Amino acid sequence: MSSTLLEVTRVCHEEVERLERLIVKDLQAEPATNKDRLHQSHRVRNMIEQVMSTTNKLVEIYEDKDNARKDEIGALGGQTATGTNVFSAFYDRLKEIRDYHRRHPAARVVDTTDEFELLLKEEPQVEFSGEEASGRYLDLHELYNDYINSKFGEKIEYVAYLDVFSQPHKISRKLKLTRQYKEYLQKLLEYLIYFVERTEPLQDLERMFSKVKDEFEEQWADGSISGWENDARGNGHVSAQDPVIDLDYYTSVEELMVVGPEKLKEALAALGLKTGGTIQQRAERLFLTKHTPLEKLDRKHFVKGYRAREQNGLSSAPQPSEDAKDIALMEVKMKKLCDLLDETIERTKENVEKKQALTFEEMEAEREEDEVQAESESDDEEGQIYNPLKLPMGFDGKPIPYWLYKLHGLGQEFKCEICGNHSYWGRRAYERHFKEWRHQHGMRCLGIPNTKNFNEITSIEEAKQLWERIQERQGVNKWRPDLEEEYEDQEGNIYPKKTYTDLQRQGLV
Repeated sequence: MSSTLLEVTRVCHEEVERLERLIVKDLQAEPATNKDRLHQSHRVRNMIEQVMSTTNKLVEIYEDKDNARKDEIGALGGQTATGTNVFSAFYDRLKEIRDYHRRHPAARVVDTTDEFELLLKEEPQVEFSGEEASGRYLDLHELYNDYINSKFGEKIEYVAYLDVFSQPHKISRKLKLTRQYKEYLQKLLEYLIYFVERTEPLQDLERMFSKVKDEFEEQWADGSISGWENDARGNGHVSAQDPVIDLDYYTSVEELMVVGPEKLKEALAALGLKTGGTIQQRAERLFLTKHTPLEKLDRKHFVKGYRAREQNGLSSAPQPSEDAKDIALMEVKMKKLCDLLDETIERTKENVEKKQALTFEEMEAEREEDEVQAESESDDEEGQIYNPLKLPMGFDGKPIPYWLYKLHGLGQEFKCEICGNHSYWGRRAYERHFKEWRHQHGMRCLGIPNTKNFNEITSIEEAKQLWERIQERQGVNKWRPDLEEEYEDQEGNIYPKKTYTDLQRQGLV
């Protein structure tokens, strides 16, 4: 049985209302972890997109371009398009309904409440690379390689690149106008947008970019865009140093001809060269400037009177670069996204610096912990825990793998008397505890500084004996009043306390 248009309208309104209630219910629940928060944001985003799709469908129905809704409403009031009686239309409709249920006796009303409630338990699949760590860090290694291997980049470390990639104003305008820089900037902008869409799905990027573009147009007209002041005011003419076409990308005249006659004409005019001739002649004339400076070119290639105007300080009319505005707008959008991801960029720098400070063994240990976490998450959480070897429980409430248990020596117990006879399982935990709060508190209670001299010492008596020996060894450097306290006689002579006392007894001072 085909649904009427009014019934479709009612169903769409009901769906929108259900989705709005689900969004409110989902947002009222406080996520326990960052992963839960990410899933919640993506769920809400998906439901918002469903609301928008259904609303667009309702708008089309209410616009009623084919008058189908108008005819259906008229039929309800007894005004049919064919002029039939309202009762005849009613009984025809009733007969259609009865015929439908006769053909489908098992048909029943479907309750969609459970179907909508399942949306709250959905866990959307979001793809992240290993370096991104579920959206905690940026993965800019590919862009970093493009940067250091380009003409506009520098040979710097990855950590330094994380500081400079969001500062395009430090790159000269000549290098910004190259095709290589434009492609790099497009790639960087696409990655940042994709990253924000995965980590902040509720962020309205279209609205943000619309506002950025409006502000950009005003600043471009005023010439206040950082690094593009000359282009914005129309004074940044294209010269031999800032070519319309980057000749470094072309190795022959035939490759240059692919650009097209209009682009070649524009580039020749910007250099003051003749613009006439076939496309091959234009390409040959422009290709001469790749290896020959303009001042050394034959005068026959220049427009008549161009050299004279140049000598008198009169050059041709300024021609702003065609791509300058597009590149400047991409830079503004990129900087806006970097401001939005400021905390993520800082976390990424800290993570890279931390990795550089780790030893190979520590990096392997971290990788193993990540693998254990991934294996634990993939297991069935509702299954019964089977632990015949009595292995220690992991952070997820499940026993750790036996190979990891043996690798880290977790069957070996270390006790520390300074920590109140607290037990530490495994050599790694034992070595790490000397810098933890429990051991530091115990050392403070003993009145002993927690320095490297006391590493591997867990006995209170041994710690006290070592502290006494250290004090005795350092005693030679202590200040001794009987030797170092000085006195002055009436004539201004300076004596140590012992010497002054002996002379005073003898009556010499």
